[in-house]
Amino acid sequence: MGYSFSGLPLHVLLVHAVIVLTPLVGLALIAVAAWPAARRVLWVPVLIAAAVLLPLGLITIEAGKWLEMRVPPAPLIQEHTAKGEDIIPWLIALLVVAVLVSAWAVLELVARRRTGEGAEPRRPARGLRIAVGIVLTLAAVAVTAGATWTIVQIGESGSRAVWEGSFSDEPLEP
Repeated sequence: MGYSFSGLPLHVLLVHAVIVLTPLVGLALIAVAAWPAARRVLWVPVLIAAAVLLPLGLITIEAGKWLEMRVPPAPLIQEHTAKGEDIIPWLIALLVVAVLVSAWAVLELVARRRTGEGAEPRRPARGLRIAVGIVLTLAAVAVTAGATWTIVQIGESGSRAVWEGSFSDEPLEP
């Protein structure tokens, strides 16, 4: 399979989406985990975004491997390629936490709708709701921080591979 689009390596295009979407999905996941009102409304879009991000990351990695075979070997490129796959466990973890938050949102929704005529809704005990919310929020924060840090490390090595030594500190004469 060819990983190019309009004459450009697909990796160069896809990597920007992964760089932007990973922290954004993570931040949305934190909001949904920490804020019950947001969870009631946004759990589906966050789950879908996390589910799309994983295959997008995998395709980006494959496109990067395709590109690596088409450029001259260089230590910086090899370093970037070696770091590239480090994002996979974090994208899986984002998806797992999104599934857990979504499951909690569904349980809350079902509990809210289980009411008898004129009866109070049966909801999990307040202490349990708070404890689960804290655990989910901490998990979302940890996974978002790890994924974002990994993306920064991968991106930094990639930009060094592309740009180090290929520009002048001073403007070139026209």
